[in-house]
Order: sequence, then structure tokens, then C-alpha cells
Amino acid sequence: METTSALLYLDGVSVSFDGFKALNELSLVIEPGEMRAIIGPNGAGKTTMMDVITGKTRPDTGDVLFEQGAVDLTALDEASIATLGIGRKFQKPTVFEHHTVYDNLVLALAGPRGPSSNLFWKESAAETKRMEELLGITRLGDHRNRFAGGLSHGQKQWLEIGMLLAQEPKLLLVDEPAAGMTDAETHQTAELLKEINKERSVVVVEHDMVFVRELGVKVTCLHEGSVLAEGTIDDVSANDRVIEVYLGR
Repeated sequence: METTSALLYLDGVSVSFDGFKALNELSLVIEPGEMRAIIGPNGAGKTTMMDVITGKTRPDTGDVLFEQGAVDLTALDEASIATLGIGRKFQKPTVFEHHTVYDNLVLALAGPRGPSSNLFWKESAAETKRMEELLGITRLGDHRNRFAGGLSHGQKQWLEIGMLLAQEPKLLLVDEPAAGMTDAETHQTAELLKEINKERSVVVVEHDMVFVRELGVKVTCLHEGSVLAEGTIDDVSANDRVIEVYLGR
């Protein structure tokens, strides 16, 4: 198995669906503590890449390694990968609408969750402290007793990110977090992800270039299942091929 300093290491990953190459020899390296933005046109392979990392799709060829090469993700199922510490936030928020913000976070807390532990579960001091931290990070402290169904779209997104954080992931995969948000919410989401990135690695798939610029991180542009360009937002935005296939003139 490869030795690598990377938290996540993809090398030569290809995936075909009925002859269509969704990923074509894709290679990507995410270091511990890094935040990376992934951009690219529809059909570039962004979702398939996340499906491969989370075990939803098995690659035809290539290596997908986690934790400095110690874990081969292609050998594991989705549940095992989630337990390892890879959390995924889909584009549409899924929260328990008829529960309060606080209860949503409690339900997501990492720890034993068998029927008996749920029956006799009492919040420990450490868990109470963690809940307060999560409410602070997600900017939902003032809304703790509100039903999740009554939150704005942006607040639901933050709550779901908080629910993922409650599971203590090492790597967070976030799909289009700024979609459908107001300008103010978009700005707050960038701040939220930067704060999360102080403690864990984050991969953000996004179309909103203003949002990507605000993150201020290394950008990878995918096209036809491969890396087309990589670098700062300015480097990538100025790349002729990126302009041609994605940004337009």
C-alpha cells in the first residue's frame, strides 16, 4: 500500500457508467488540515468523486486511500467509511423538521446509540459542552429551541453541518453549501467553513465563484473526470482551458 502524508489520496481513479467515463484517471491529494474547493462544469465528475470517497460507488481502477495511506476506502462500505471519520453534506439539507435545533444535534452526537443507550441516555457534562460549541459554530445558539422546520434555508444548511460535526469527522465533504443562500448567509457559510477547517479537513464542491474566492483556498477544476487545473482562484480563473470549458469569456 502507498505511503503518503495525505489524509485523502486518490490516484488514477476511473469510473464508467454504461461506457460513459464519469472519472478518468483522476488524481487528488488532500493534506491533513487542508480545505480544498472543487469546481467544474456539470458532468465534470464532482459528484462521482464524492461517491467514490464515501463508498457509494466503487472505482473500476485506481487507489482511494485515507489516513496517510493506512486505509483502502475501496474495500469498505458506506457505513464503515462514515464511522472512520468521513462526513458528507449533500446539497439539499436533511434535518429532522419536527425536532428542535438542539434535539437535531443531540441525535447526531457521536457515541453508542443502541436502543438501551438511547433509553437511558442522559447528557454528560462533556456532551453539554460539545452541544454549546456546536450551537456556537453553527450560529444557531439563539434558535436552539426552534423546530428545525421553521429555520431559513441557510440555517438548515448550518444545522446539518453541525449534525455532521457532532459525529467528529476527520474529513468533511460539502456539496454546494452556498446554493440558494442570501449574500449574508453565503458570507456566514464561508466563515463557518473556515472555522471548521481550523480543526478538520474540508472538501467543498461549489459553483459560486464569489464564495470560492471568499474561502481563499487551493482550487481544483475538474473536467471530463480529470483534473484540468489546480492552484489559487486567480491562477485557475485565468487558465485558458478553464475559461473555455467552465467560466466562459
